[in-house]
Amino acid sequence: MAKKKNSDVVALSGALFITVAMLLGGGVLLSQAGGLKAFGNSTAVQSTARDPRAKTSLAALGDTFSGYSTLRSEAFQSDLLERGVGLAYGDEFDQKLRADAINRGETDLMVTSLDQFLTHRPEGKIVGLIDRTVGADAVLLNSQRFSQLQSLIDLEALVAQRQSQGKTNKIVFAGDTPSEFLALVLDTSFDNFNLSNFEVVKVADAVKAWKQFQTDPDVLMSVLWEPFVTEAVNQGNTVVLSSADVPKVIVDVIVASDRSLAEKPEAVQQFVEAYYRRIDASMQDPGLLTRQIALDGDLDAAQAQSVAQGIQFFTSTEAQDWMESGQLEKRMQAISGILALAGRAQPLTEPGSELFTDEFVAPLAAQTEALLTAIAADNPELAQQLKKQAKPAVLKTVSSQQINQANPIGHLNIKGEVTFNSGSATLAGESQRALQQLATEISEFSPNTVAVKIQGHTSRSGSAALNQTLSQKRAAVVVDYLKEQQLPHHLAAEGLGFSNPLPAIDPASPLNQRTVIRLVRIGG
Repeated sequence: MAKKKNSDVVALSGALFITVAMLLGGGVLLSQAGGLKAFGNSTAVQSTARDPRAKTSLAALGDTFSGYSTLRSEAFQSDLLERGVGLAYGDEFDQKLRADAINRGETDLMVTSLDQFLTHRPEGKIVGLIDRTVGADAVLLNSQRFSQLQSLIDLEALVAQRQSQGKTNKIVFAGDTPSEFLALVLDTSFDNFNLSNFEVVKVADAVKAWKQFQTDPDVLMSVLWEPFVTEAVNQGNTVVLSSADVPKVIVDVIVASDRSLAEKPEAVQQFVEAYYRRIDASMQDPGLLTRQIALDGDLDAAQAQSVAQGIQFFTSTEAQDWMESGQLEKRMQAISGILALAGRAQPLTEPGSELFTDEFVAPLAAQTEALLTAIAADNPELAQQLKKQAKPAVLKTVSSQQINQANPIGHLNIKGEVTFNSGSATLAGESQRALQQLATEISEFSPNTVAVKIQGHTSRSGSAALNQTLSQKRAAVVVDYLKEQQLPHHLAAEGLGFSNPLPAIDPASPLNQRTVIRLVRIGG
């Protein structure tokens, strides 16, 4: 392939510069050399709410999460101030108090996770989507101290053993954070993990969780945030569930109070537009947000990179697509279901669409889409780069043998029963309904990191060979049914006959005739 001529490089650089300038609405900064100056490379600034240039002001509450670093950056607040809007951003780590502040009219905006929004139901609406975590947080087993801990199956056995010895089993995480919600996902999704079997230790932040994970001899597991996830893995601990495995359950949102929507709609519009102008600019410069995260959190380059890789930020067009396509409403229903199962909130009774509005995102998303369409007419390669439209990841080929040999995660909880007619591989009773629900549960997991092994078991009667064959056929029937539900995941059937009866159950008991859904890890 011929090298680009200097004139071509100059032209491409000019196109990139013009694109960023347009996305930022002319707010791009130039260095003395004439190139692009890094954005967001500043620490948090004081409130601009009382700046004389502010024609109106907004108060926003959040916390120190790296995903909210744009709101704390001097560059963003300066952009907003140029629009005549001053911003007072404050930290409130108690999520209930954050929601209460919305209800009392003490703040106009709050940033929070979707599960917290559905838990506390503040008097406001979602007006923007910030990010979803795709690996930045994870549940880790303390396999550095307990070398046998490699899966929830191993954990279940160790917990039972320690309980019989009168020992305490602890799990530690930062309370009122996505770490706590990831623990709830584990609790409601897997039938061989029960949070009630643990003494739950809630600490203020991931720093303290990581310290106690290393020093407390009774801590069997923890939920951590980057860069501590990477540190823990490097020290020999095992990730049992990562937000990369469930990439749509932790979503951060911008909420505007009903009062601000009624009294300050123009200011809310300016806030949303200024925010997405900066995020959309990161399409051209992928390092923009990483540098911002590094400076905001006082992290070194490697730490900031590990954090940034685990967070996927929404551009304006992506946020609009989630709102318009029904994806956000679907996420609300799924997360509401997890909260209801955990006893944390009532399930949604009204349409999720009543809890958000796209009126502030839609105009900017349309402008950005039109700009990218115009660029595509002249330079489709650049447009694809700016849209971050990488080709969908192609699932690698994984054989049934590889799935059977893969490291287990745990056993998925089946809502309902999967049963068969006596002595046959024909589904019986309400099995099809249970499998439809199971397909929905499996769809929450990433097919890039998680595969599904269907294990068939029988009770002890007749010959081992016949029971082995029957259990294999039954497992295969379940695999075929799940494939009909259009699941993209790799699935494999494994018949175990009566070789693995339930503990403390007569091997001949019908209770041993069961189908187990074992999730296994096939990716990072």
